[in-house]
Amino acid sequence: MSHFAPTVPLSPQSNRCMSPSSPQLRLVEENPAEGTEKTAPNAEKLNETQLFRRFAPYVARIGLRLLGRESDVDDLIQEVFFAAFKQRDQLRDPGAAKNWLATIAVRAARRQLRRRRLRQFVGLDSGVPPLELRDKGISPEKRALLSRIYELLDGMPVEQRLAWTLRYVEGEKLEQVADKCGCSLATAKRRISAAQALLQAELDDG
Repeated sequence: MSHFAPTVPLSPQSNRCMSPSSPQLRLVEENPAEGTEKTAPNAEKLNETQLFRRFAPYVARIGLRLLGRESDVDDLIQEVFFAAFKQRDQLRDPGAAKNWLATIAVRAARRQLRRRRLRQFVGLDSGVPPLELRDKGISPEKRALLSRIYELLDGMPVEQRLAWTLRYVEGEKLEQVADKCGCSLATAKRRISAAQALLQAELDDG
């Protein structure tokens, strides 16, 4: 029986650019350097096309990790950038563009996950696997673990899922999780702990 612990979390694969249509997800050791990629200079001068081209791979990556379904990522990307273009005046600090888009992505993912839960309730969402991966670099063991984790996440309360995924898949700090989820630090901690306890119990039993 394998033991699951947050000391070896799911974290970002790398900082290399990826096609928005084919984001990847990987179970790897946590890398402290992740999430520190340089912010684009003169971001406020980018037009909408340039903003999309520069940040769409990142939105695709975080979208896949939050949703667990590659087939849902394109819709999330469109929703995020549609909202971003409408709210462009809210981006006062060009250097905060990435975090700003991530917050919008979390909101969009929350809506998608709630819609998915409703479709599941009325029987309109069944038979689609909880996780779809094309990354052949993942070992069979890690692929199986990752699939099982996302199967459990799919049945978890949405807010707990988002907080846990941001913390242990995206590798965000607790303060960043709270900020992106729009809740207090204490609430973020409670959601992560509740999700972790559920995952630990289910994986220990499995």
